[in-house]
Amino acid sequence: MIKFFNTLSGKKEPFVPINPGEVKLYTCGPTVYTYAHIGNFRAYIFEDLLKRFLTFRGYKVTHVMNITDVDDKTIRDSRARGVSLDAYTKKYIDAFFEDIKTLNISPADYYPRATEHIPEMINLIKGLIEKGYAYEKEGSYYFSITKFPAYGRLSKINLEDLRPGQRVDADEYEKENVHDFALWKRPKEGEPFWETEVGLGRPGWHIECSAMSAKYLGETFDIHCGGVDNIFPHHENEIAQSEAFSGKKFVNNWLHCHHLVVNGEKMSKSKGNIFTLRDLLAKNIDPLSLRFLLLSSHYRKTLNFTFDALDQAQASLQRINEFAGELKSAKFPEGQTQAVGQAIKDAEKKFINGLSDDLNISVALTALFSLVKKMNILISRRKIKNKDAQNLVSFLNSINSVLGVITPTIKAVVSDQVPITDEAKLEVRLSARVLEKIRLREQARAERNYQLADEIRKELLDQGIVLEDTKGGVRWKILTPKKQKE
Repeated sequence: MIKFFNTLSGKKEPFVPINPGEVKLYTCGPTVYTYAHIGNFRAYIFEDLLKRFLTFRGYKVTHVMNITDVDDKTIRDSRARGVSLDAYTKKYIDAFFEDIKTLNISPADYYPRATEHIPEMINLIKGLIEKGYAYEKEGSYYFSITKFPAYGRLSKINLEDLRPGQRVDADEYEKENVHDFALWKRPKEGEPFWETEVGLGRPGWHIECSAMSAKYLGETFDIHCGGVDNIFPHHENEIAQSEAFSGKKFVNNWLHCHHLVVNGEKMSKSKGNIFTLRDLLAKNIDPLSLRFLLLSSHYRKTLNFTFDALDQAQASLQRINEFAGELKSAKFPEGQTQAVGQAIKDAEKKFINGLSDDLNISVALTALFSLVKKMNILISRRKIKNKDAQNLVSFLNSINSVLGVITPTIKAVVSDQVPITDEAKLEVRLSARVLEKIRLREQARAERNYQLADEIRKELLDQGIVLEDTKGGVRWKILTPKKQKE
């Protein structure tokens, strides 16, 4: 049985989808006024882990991730640059899709853009007006929170803080500002606007997700995700306007990811500790090591990003990758052993049980590393048979459909020309740049881009690293010059 912590109820609950075998999932996507940072990707990777695990357990998942391409920030920054809203946001939309591909985040089924769903928003706003939940003031329309008695259930705000009749136009505001919120904003000079049945203007932030989720998933769906900073006001307002319009429960399960901090401090421009994926790639980090770090801590706990932690994640992932590479490249005697088969079953059970308990990734990864340690001991004692190796590879492939981080790597083999120090071996073996170059070369070979593959091989050779293509994959070794005879 799968259980998730539901923010709405404040407790862990068994997951029961509306339609057996199917899951309808909505996740808050990027606001495309700048590049996404690693805090954003912490949430996106948690959501990817959730979706992959549900798929692993046999569910058909329909995933919608919105793209907010019109709001206070996108309008502000496009005006500051002197370009159209579409031209400004396109750069960051393209970058977002590049980044999620780099981090091996599986694509959603739909990526609705706010600017392409204005009619759906207007239909929702008209319904709220007709039902008495919305009112007009100076050309803008607002949701009256006093008309919705259940307001505050998700965020657990103090209802005594409600300030009836007071309005707020800003998309984002602090928890104490419990005002009526904007559904439709009258146009200001220089801002983009749409001509609609409720007048000229543009949507408020909150109405976007309600309209788009209803279009693609229906008025009631299974899971809505986001960061804890979305709980109020964004998700609270989504619930109010959606349920007021439909008269139905909006979402059954709310899952929220906690903050990522950097070196123990909240990310901020003034502290200079906001990192985009592009910032880190410029430092030659391995993107899959970053993915591994971001998914390796429970989603409801604050994650502290440090470069030491990233190095540790890279070393841990490399142990798994080298184990996977050894299984594919080494020659084992015929047959199989009952002990290995039982170890795989035990690891699989613990892996599934861990993730079934509110995505307890720590338990799942402990099961994996425990198996790797046991099997490496058996390999060193030559007690692994070829069928065992095949079954272990199948197991790793299976769980990697959930983790999305394993890329089998053949261990470095040092040339026997001259002994090389253990320290040097370790430095090269853990080099993210070398591993990334090898991956790029393998990709080039798969795409029949042999010129690029040869260029990468020569580049590594110039660094003293020789690549050897074997049936089990690529093997690389470090060359050192022969000592001159005296």
